[in-house]
Amino acid sequence: MGRRKRHLRQHEEEHMDETWLVPYSDILTLLLALFIVLFASAQVDQKKFDQIAQAFNAAFHSGTPYMLEGNPNPVNGQPAPMPMLAGEGKDQAYMIENTQLIEVKRTLDKYIQENNLTGDLQTVMTEEGLMIRIKDTALFPSGTAELLPESRRFGAVIAKMLTPLQQQIIISGHTDNVPINTREFPSNWDLSSKRALNFMKLLLSQENLQPQRFSAIGYGEYRPVMVNDTEEGRANNRRVEVLIQRSYRMQEAPIVR
Repeated sequence: MGRRKRHLRQHEEEHMDETWLVPYSDILTLLLALFIVLFASAQVDQKKFDQIAQAFNAAFHSGTPYMLEGNPNPVNGQPAPMPMLAGEGKDQAYMIENTQLIEVKRTLDKYIQENNLTGDLQTVMTEEGLMIRIKDTALFPSGTAELLPESRRFGAVIAKMLTPLQQQIIISGHTDNVPINTREFPSNWDLSSKRALNFMKLLLSQENLQPQRFSAIGYGEYRPVMVNDTEEGRANNRRVEVLIQRSYRMQEAPIVR
């Protein structure tokens, strides 16, 4: 009798030991299915990946735009807009252009530091693009729009940065709120406009730039960067700005010009 009980107990233990195989096999099946799904979802469009990689490489190493497709040469006097990628290409084009502008900013900032020009030149990344600000004392005598001889060094450096780019360039003149009323400049509108125009002409005379990409505008005292209550504020408001205008916005279509 005792022998039969031992046999039954041994049989039950062996039967219980085998039950773990069922959930174990289920887990393995589920893990296999999970890895298949992860592998499938991780497949990369190699052509698109290579295209983006080349674009970033061009932006980092040459400072020039990598034309993803299309014709970069001007047509009918107008520069061809930067092309779009398919699908999520809007954001990709924005990132490529943003990388390019950051590289231009880095190069110009290095020049400013090496030449002790922090009091005259400043670069700022904005939603509209890369802004280069130049204090009026680095370009013009007080109350005039005639460029100083030494202003050509700024023009040469900035023109060299702009040459490989395809974006639109806006030159804007700004004054403080102190009124001016001379025969040549009846108002700050006139002074700021003439300063912007003269500096644009200086840029276009330096390098082989495309004039159709450039425009000049005067804002007078109406777009200050500081309050005009102090001499320091007024000095910072008297400036010329060079805007390298973005061609793309995040999650938006290319800007139509």
